[in-house]
Amino acid sequence: MATKSDTKKKTKRPTAEKRMIQNQKRREINRRFKSTVRTGVKSFLKAVAAQDASAIQESLNTVYSLMDKAVKRGVFRKNKGSRIKARCAAKAASAR
Repeated sequence: MATKSDTKKKTKRPTAEKRMIQNQKRREINRRFKSTVRTGVKSFLKAVAAQDASAIQESLNTVYSLMDKAVKRGVFRKNKGSRIKARCAAKAASAR
């Protein structure tokens, strides 16, 4: 029987280490972009609450742009992007 002291610790291959570094970088980039999207949606909701028509339209355009970029980059799935855009559009229509 092999004991714990007999087993060797498996070393990672250089490609596995590289993938880990790349994944960490992508994770940070995706988190930063998700935060930007959330900020854009929040600013849109503030504009809706303030009933400012020009700010609503401007922030809605920003939300559309950010969501399209997020879907294109693979940060969000297509359905999530469509769902958020539809909800924002409905809120903008009801605010007018």
